[in-house]
Amino acid sequence: MSSAQQATAELLEEFSFFDNWMDRYQYIIDMGKALPSMPDEWVTTEYRIEGCQSNVWIHHQIEQGVLHFDAMSDAAIVAGLIAIVLRLYNDKTPTDILATPTDTFKQLGLEQHLSPTRNNGLHAMLNHIYTTAQQYA
Repeated sequence: MSSAQQATAELLEEFSFFDNWMDRYQYIIDMGKALPSMPDEWVTTEYRIEGCQSNVWIHHQIEQGVLHFDAMSDAAIVAGLIAIVLRLYNDKTPTDILATPTDTFKQLGLEQHLSPTRNNGLHAMLNHIYTTAQQYA
């Protein structure tokens, strides 16, 4: 089982503990609150992700063939989505990122429970991650 598959399985198990979507949303918000802060020099237009209704910044660096992402948002639910994205894609090789299925969010039920604008933002973040991985692959 790949690390992305394992992360997906863990997330599915964690989400199964909650009986309703209000509790799942609160869990997602709590995940976002646990994100490490980003240095102010990365919270700039250079790192801002276009296509997100809320402000989202993603900074990356590659060391020894592994991509590391730091990300944050000014919106609580979006910060939680970032936390999920990072669990799936952070600290992996570009090849591993590109081989990671994008259906985790559908499996979690997020695509049907997020507003269209939040879904667009989520896809903009995923597109950025995949585009970055393609640059280094």
